[in-house]
Amino acid sequence: MEEQKNNYQEQSLFSITWPLFIELALHMGMGIVATLMLSHYSDQAVAGVGVASQLLNIFILVFNVTSIGATVLISQNLGAGKLQRARQLSYSVFGLNFWFGISIAIIVFFLGEPLLRLYNVHGAVFDYGLTFVRICALSLFFESLSLALSAILRSNGYTKESMMVTVYMNLISIGGNIIAITGIFGLPVTGVTGVSWAIFAARAYAVIALLYLLYSRLSLKIVFKDIFNVSKDDIRGLLRIGIPSAGENLSYQLSQVVITSFVVTMGTSSLAARVYILNISMLCFLFTFAIGQGTQLLVARYIGGKQFDRALKRGISTLKIAMVASTFASLVFAIGGHSILNLFTEDPTIIMIGLPVLWAIVFVEPGRAMNIVLMSSLKSAGDVRFPVVIGIISMWGVAVLLSYLFGVHYGLGLLGVWLAQGADEWLRGCFALKRWLSKPWERVTKLVLDS
Repeated sequence: MEEQKNNYQEQSLFSITWPLFIELALHMGMGIVATLMLSHYSDQAVAGVGVASQLLNIFILVFNVTSIGATVLISQNLGAGKLQRARQLSYSVFGLNFWFGISIAIIVFFLGEPLLRLYNVHGAVFDYGLTFVRICALSLFFESLSLALSAILRSNGYTKESMMVTVYMNLISIGGNIIAITGIFGLPVTGVTGVSWAIFAARAYAVIALLYLLYSRLSLKIVFKDIFNVSKDDIRGLLRIGIPSAGENLSYQLSQVVITSFVVTMGTSSLAARVYILNISMLCFLFTFAIGQGTQLLVARYIGGKQFDRALKRGISTLKIAMVASTFASLVFAIGGHSILNLFTEDPTIIMIGLPVLWAIVFVEPGRAMNIVLMSSLKSAGDVRFPVVIGIISMWGVAVLLSYLFGVHYGLGLLGVWLAQGADEWLRGCFALKRWLSKPWERVTKLVLDS
């Protein structure tokens, strides 16, 4: 038992992070490739799918409530050597996400149209968005299960296996996109409909593959009856961490809904440019997100093993690496901005709107790096309420308010929106750094150590 516990604590950041990096790159790449291919089909399709994706992401946050809680609790228990407890949590998170997935899929399928109208989009943009929402709503059940299963695998250190599942998911999705957009082999061009079904197929495959990996790597066999045997204590533990943690992300997504409504008033070109630049900016913080997730797993294990100084140093070391990497990446994209935007569109209006925003990303990304690394580490240390409190205050009091003032009132358009979001990221990042240096585990309950 002791030897196994030390193995979990001594796993290196690099060994955890490099598969996460590739997996996240492929996840992001799937969306970017879909956007790139749709851009050659219709800019209105891109705008519609971009808005619809924001709506769907809000509901996916429900699934993250339990998967975030599972990542922290399973990792802490492994760090403390409580292996049987970690296995029990694995069954519970799968059962919870099974019921969440069914419920959300039904809600989104039947209420997708009125929810999409809240974004104030019309015409072809709305039609494309509604098609995407209704088909992808059916795949939310699979997305819920795959998030739970991936959390279990990653918490146990099997990040390479999770990465390989994403590789094959991408092949399925990209193949479906090619068929849908190009009409290869004489097949009909199905556009957004075909892209949506490709996502459905990829998510369904992921669940089957992850279930097999759990059985083959962890000897963890999940059967139908397990969805009815969820421990009440596990539910409380998962939600105690997951709800505040996901609350920060929920606040962000809802604030983006409001900000998107501001961008809609700026015209379809600005809305399309926003979708393109969101895809580009994801590449800027890709490494940061991967190393942040790896750090979250390690910090949880260190906390579980009462190695508090080691946890503190790990967070600061990762922060330095992430800020340098994100700044460098954003500079590269800003310098090559015109050529990069040309990959997505030849519309001179969209390119003109997007170029200055790419330079604004250089300001945004170092602040975002502070958030990604330190807020995740705070959650692993049991400090789950602080990120959501600061997030709500800053996202709405800074990002939303300044987006309207800079973007709409003062006429800076999309550039104003990005400057406002940069101010939000830096403010939250500075608060997170101060909180981390104060050693939060000294004043919060250690969720596993005393259980």
